[in-house]
Amino acid sequence: MSNQTTDQPVWFITGCSTGFGRALAQAALAHGFRVVATARDPETLAGLAAGHEDRILTLPLDVAKASQIQAAVEEARRRFGHIDVLVNNAGYGYLAAVEEGDDADIRALFETNFFGLAAVTRAVLPDMRTRRHGTIVNIASVAGLIGFPGSGYYAATKFAVEGFSESLAQEVAPLGLHVVLVEPGPFRTDWAGRSLKQSPRFIADYGETADKRRLATAGYSGKQPGDPARAAQAIIEAVQSPAPPLHLVLGREGFENVEKQLRGTLEQIDLWKKTSLSADYPAAE
Repeated sequence: MSNQTTDQPVWFITGCSTGFGRALAQAALAHGFRVVATARDPETLAGLAAGHEDRILTLPLDVAKASQIQAAVEEARRRFGHIDVLVNNAGYGYLAAVEEGDDADIRALFETNFFGLAAVTRAVLPDMRTRRHGTIVNIASVAGLIGFPGSGYYAATKFAVEGFSESLAQEVAPLGLHVVLVEPGPFRTDWAGRSLKQSPRFIADYGETADKRRLATAGYSGKQPGDPARAAQAIIEAVQSPAPPLHLVLGREGFENVEKQLRGTLEQIDLWKKTSLSADYPAAE
């Protein structure tokens, strides 16, 4: 193995079977990086390895299983020595009105989208912290900043990722580590197609809100404006920046929705400023 190869950063990416994870693994390999590509079914990764055998390690990883997390991280270190960039991408969508949600499905969603992400992060952090070097990329969503009807539980997992990541960023910044929150809008991945889970319940009273939107979302699959390959290049650009951003919104539709949401939130907070400030004890004379 050449010195050039061994000098290249090591990217550990979860959920590489399709979508952002696969596009990012392909882009990282094209940049000459070393890649640990993981998926619940490693056979889906066979095509990634062809021609890159000296720079890729494919591993089975279900992020909801703690034993698999530790095994994958240890194997990555055995092969490449360390991990420079962790990309927590594994996750899936779930659509239902809040009242329509199924408890078991909701808990499974959190196990993958949030608890799994947190567990992988904890497994990778000690080595990054010791080396005082590394970047953690958490794939959140525009739905981590905006709660849309019909996706309240999915939004809850992504809002959790947002808060977790903002706290983490402040904890690790003095140690030389970076955190990047990626917030995609609608992209042409399997999120709204094969990977999407939905509650089988449809309550008529939510027909014009949650259920209308979740049906439209499923029908939108394959027509979204976002390009996963271009998203992957944007993520790599952000990670390689001298000052990686904490928030990286991807796609025009996502950007416009987030901008509108944040401006509207600030306007509402300002409108009720007097009431907000009245909740403190009176100032001392």
